[in-house]
Amino acid sequence: MKPTLRQRLQYRFDNLMSRGTPAMIGMLFVMSVAIVTLAGLVISLLDFRQSNDPTPLPFGEAAWESLMRTLDPGTMGGDTGFEFRIVMLIVTLGGIFIVSALIGVLNNAIEEQMGRLRKGRSRVLESNHTLVLGWSPQIFTILDELMIANENQPRARIVVLADRDKVEMEDEIRERVEVRGKTRIICRNGSPIAPNDLEIASPHTAKSIIVLPPETKDPDTDVIKTVMAITNNPNRRAKPYHIVTQIRRAENLGILGMVGETDTVQTVFTEEIIARVVAQTSRQSGLSVVYTELMNFGGDEIYFKNETELVGKTFGEALLMYEDSSVLGFRKENGSILFSPPMDSRIERGDQIIALSEDDDTIHLSAYATSLDTDPNLIPVKEQVIRSSRQPQKPHPEKCLILGWNRSGAIIVRELENYVPKGSLLTIVADIYGIEKQLKAQGVKLKNQRLVVQEGDTADRVLLDSLKVEDYNHVIVLAYSTLEPQEADAKTLVTLLHLRDMAGKDSTPFSIVSEMLDIRNRELAEVTQVDDFIVSEHLISLMLAQLSENPELYGVFTDIFDPEGSEIYLKPINDYIETGTPVNFYTVVEAARRRGETAIGYRITSESKDADKVYGVHTNPRKSLEVTFAPEDKVIVIAEE
Repeated sequence: MKPTLRQRLQYRFDNLMSRGTPAMIGMLFVMSVAIVTLAGLVISLLDFRQSNDPTPLPFGEAAWESLMRTLDPGTMGGDTGFEFRIVMLIVTLGGIFIVSALIGVLNNAIEEQMGRLRKGRSRVLESNHTLVLGWSPQIFTILDELMIANENQPRARIVVLADRDKVEMEDEIRERVEVRGKTRIICRNGSPIAPNDLEIASPHTAKSIIVLPPETKDPDTDVIKTVMAITNNPNRRAKPYHIVTQIRRAENLGILGMVGETDTVQTVFTEEIIARVVAQTSRQSGLSVVYTELMNFGGDEIYFKNETELVGKTFGEALLMYEDSSVLGFRKENGSILFSPPMDSRIERGDQIIALSEDDDTIHLSAYATSLDTDPNLIPVKEQVIRSSRQPQKPHPEKCLILGWNRSGAIIVRELENYVPKGSLLTIVADIYGIEKQLKAQGVKLKNQRLVVQEGDTADRVLLDSLKVEDYNHVIVLAYSTLEPQEADAKTLVTLLHLRDMAGKDSTPFSIVSEMLDIRNRELAEVTQVDDFIVSEHLISLMLAQLSENPELYGVFTDIFDPEGSEIYLKPINDYIETGTPVNFYTVVEAARRRGETAIGYRITSESKDADKVYGVHTNPRKSLEVTFAPEDKVIVIAEE
């Protein structure tokens, strides 16, 4: 059956309406203009006039009079003349029905746009910005660090894209992140794994991209999808992307490497790093603070610098040539990292030194360095207080107790195996079933330790008393990954309070190292006077922020946390120098150098409970500054063991 004219008009009208608000605005605008124009033509051509004003109206004036009546119906109240009134009545009715509808549609369109802006769906038009994809508790540490890093930058921008409400994100950031400098944080709503949503955050113009894992059972999947959405984007740029992220399972490292083979994708293996820090810190109180100081932007940072005056010098000579910086190693021209190499390693042309310094412009040779060739004795080293290298004592078997369990547990056990002497005991207590099966599934084989696993509530004082905790050398309290962060930290705090009470009654107190999930709970936990806290997510966040600003640090961090080769140790200061007398750090560096070690700081034990003094840790001190050390103080060195 052939459609009628009415049906065809109705169909066209429906199609027009389906085009949305712009089509409606266009249609109503055309109709409004048509009414005003038609009325103007009728009045001017037919010479309709007001009876009290016989002056004829030209088209322009007639159209203007019509327009005024469409916008304000009350305007026609003073009209006279029958024909003129009839035309203006029609125009006014058109204004009421059509122009008012146009104004209403425009108002709704503006409200929709404002709502869209509040939802964070508008595209970001920034370049050279840092892009953070995803949302987790780590974001606050990352934003804090990036704000410090860009404090002196006039137009620094950080864009956050997450599948959360924009206003909620802004409120949380405003509450937990301190604004510094002129850095601006821009939040947008969208899924990081959706290529269309990614376009909102302008990833193709970003200088670096940080991908945060979601708080799900399998966050690695979302991380891989997000990286793929960036690297395989049809609108991708020719220049390689710099992407920094973290992964939980080792088997996924290769997948990320394959996905980003043409880009710079730097992946932090979270559980392995945290496990190594926990294992090392359990035997060396204060080590986690050292790692934090090396990786945050608040104090001294790691820089690379070409120093032509050091060409031909040895690494050992370079250690004493800086007053305000500590040399950690050097990077060869081919990009390879030599972290605390042998003291006789020569610095060649094209090599860069790796230095710990306050800023990149504070790395400069001391006044002594320029005159060493003529007078090697200029450096103020106190020879009389340096102690000769002692023969290492034969280590005794150790007893270690792990309370609690999480995904890093198996790796911690494996790492402890590398440090403890043969005949040691490792006891694991947690209210989780199948720990021994987990260890076996992950290929953990123990030769130096005898393993004992017991199920139980680690916050139960009766259970802790039955374990005879005071007989152990080291106690590690792990946060349960099966619980929410606040609930897990609460359980950890109760356990620590019991341990503190038990340690206070022990004449030879054991060391206690605890893992926390939320940095805000560290202040609460300080009342327990634990030897060391490891806020796992905080430490990883610091590393991600550092890598996003300087990708060259990836090789340095890899070496620092690599169990093979040199590592960071806190060793008794009285093994290096005589204590009780003022001594400068030049002397400490020289004493360590003679042992093939690199000294980068010290820890004052009397300050170990003082947060304002960074728990006694002093990295990269001024070398001429004299300090009187006590026998229990430590020197921070990079050494083989």
